[in-house]
Amino acid sequence: MKQNAKLDGLSGPVLMPVLPLRDVVIYPHMVIPLFVGRGKSIHALDLAMQSNKRIVLVAQRGAEVEDPEIKDLYDMGTLSNVLQLLRLPDGTVKVLVEGVQRVCIHQFTETEVCFMANVSVLETIPEESESPDVHALVRSLLGAFDQYVKLNKKIPGEVAASISGIEDPVRLTDTIAAHMTLKLDEKQKILEFNDLQERLEHLLGLVEGEIDLLQVEKRIRSRVKQQMEKTQREYYLNEQMKAIQKELGDLDDIPNEIEGLARRIEKAGMPAEAKAKAKAELSKLKMMPPMSAEATVVRNYVDWLVSVPWKKRTKIH
Repeated sequence: MKQNAKLDGLSGPVLMPVLPLRDVVIYPHMVIPLFVGRGKSIHALDLAMQSNKRIVLVAQRGAEVEDPEIKDLYDMGTLSNVLQLLRLPDGTVKVLVEGVQRVCIHQFTETEVCFMANVSVLETIPEESESPDVHALVRSLLGAFDQYVKLNKKIPGEVAASISGIEDPVRLTDTIAAHMTLKLDEKQKILEFNDLQERLEHLLGLVEGEIDLLQVEKRIRSRVKQQMEKTQREYYLNEQMKAIQKELGDLDDIPNEIEGLARRIEKAGMPAEAKAKAKAELSKLKMMPPMSAEATVVRNYVDWLVSVPWKKRTKIH
């Protein structure tokens, strides 16, 4: 890509008003509403509206900085058009902006009313878009982003279809990056790439990384859902059993019988293996309808286990 391209018919750097942004990076062709409340930012918008409605949008390095200085701003931003501006009763401004071109900031100037900057446009060298490597990367990026959209329910499905119709690789990377859930510094890094192939490769790596994370999240959600369904199903069955047992009038006697068998298991002096088996059968008995044939079999088996004289030893002659 090359710098110092013409801006509004002028060659070389052009002085433009600057609007610092918190927690957002604007890419070319991106349309987004912004709420502006800081005095210098509102003055920058006023200057833009008084001239050609163009302003440079630059991300802050730290969103927590309320009153940024020059050192708090990145040195690459996006020349943008102000599409709409609405002054709100509380003194803040709602503005709709559209990114136009990436710009390199050569020098910031902080005036009494706002930030200004000497900027020049970054343009793509046409030959870069025609290389076989770029074509292959574009195809891979489109495929990966389509998978990303299918996994990420926050992005409408039609986004992938609209992006697949973008033929310009530079615009493609801008548009995909704008839809990605990335940290601010990663979004800024994509904006700053000068080499188209490197930009595509980096973005492809980020998309594939996000796909891996989304697939892990999907597996975790699936396991949690299955566990919840199992727990709910067991609770429902237990409640059903209790209702049936209550209808049969046996509910009050069952806990006493189970507790009695549990005490007998502890006192029987069984070997560890036999004790574990007895407890397992007792757990099964708790889940069974008391009047069922299977419950009778299990109850008799546990009763037999605890009745065996485990503590007595026979003399060997």
